[in-house]
This record gives sequence, structure tokens and C-alpha cells, in this order.
Amino acid sequence: MTDSLPRCAWPGTSDALYLDYHDTEWGVPEYDSRALWEKLVLDGFQAGLAWITILRKREAFRAAFDNFDPEKVARYGPQDRARLMADAGIVRSNAKIDAAIGGAKIWLEMRDRGEDFSEFLWDLVGGSPIQNRWPDMKSVPVKTPEAEAMARALKQKGFKFVGPVIVYAFMQATGMVNDHATTCFRHGPVKALTR
Repeated sequence: MTDSLPRCAWPGTSDALYLDYHDTEWGVPEYDSRALWEKLVLDGFQAGLAWITILRKREAFRAAFDNFDPEKVARYGPQDRARLMADAGIVRSNAKIDAAIGGAKIWLEMRDRGEDFSEFLWDLVGGSPIQNRWPDMKSVPVKTPEAEAMARALKQKGFKFVGPVIVYAFMQATGMVNDHATTCFRHGPVKALTR
């Protein structure tokens, strides 16, 4: 990782964790249903906070939520909820913890009906990443009609903390949309990952 590379402005230039996330993960298309659910949960926990806060706590979140295994999280009861609320390594919010547990149950219900979470989400963007060509990060919107449609579809399923701004951040992070600036060294390589 070389700081002289032209990047999107949002990770700054001094935080190695943030730079690595930008350079290796953000915008890379994710198709694994469990990984997509994990990212959606983490984006829900981010509501009202900076992403770097969640990123710094991500390993603690994974430990606290059994590596985001929906089978395990869906079975969480009052003791698990209390354990999570006492865990200083994560963001402690009753509503967000309840949303994660409820989301695991919905994920399993979808699976049990034969509805793949990844296919459900990717179908909402036409099956492949939306390729934007923003000259800089100031041009990038905080939500789009596609994010609004995905937020509505997720809410109809019963998911919580899935407003269009959260969902657009999720879409950017999971490569459903390529929002690397055209001047960023990652724009072309991420575009090349399109199926």
C-alpha cells in the first residue's frame, strides 16, 4: 500500500486500516449471501456513526455475533442480548441488536423458502454492478433510486436499519455500484470485476 497512489478522498491518507479497506475491499462485488448479510448488519450498526468506527470494531462484532452465522444469531435469546449489550467491543444499541437478530431470522426464512439473499439483492441492480463515473467524491450522491428501491424491498421483508442512505453505503461497499472516483487507482480494477 503506497500513499502516493491516487485514491478516493474519503479514507484520508493516514489510517492504514481505512486505506487497506478502500484498496482491497470497498467496491469489490460480493456474492456470498452470508457475507452480504454481515455487511448489511454492520452498515445498520453504523447508522449515526462513522464507518471507521465500525471497521475498527469489526473483529469484535464478528466474535460477538458468532461470525455472523444466521443460524446461530437467529437463536439468540435474552441472555445473548444482554451479553451483547454488555460488550464494550461493539456498538451497544438495543434497537440495532434486535435488528440483527431479527434480520438473521428473515435471512433464514428466505433461505427456507428457496430465496437466495444474494440473488434477491443482485436482482435489484440488474444482476451486475452499476458502473458510475464520478470525477470526485463530491459528485457521489448519498442515495439513488436503486438504493431507495432496495431499501423498500428490504423493509418489505422485515429488515430494520435499511433506509436508502444506509443501503446505498452497503451497495457501494459490496460492489453493487462502483463509486470509486474515476481518478482513483481502484476504479478500473473494480470495474473489471464485473461478471
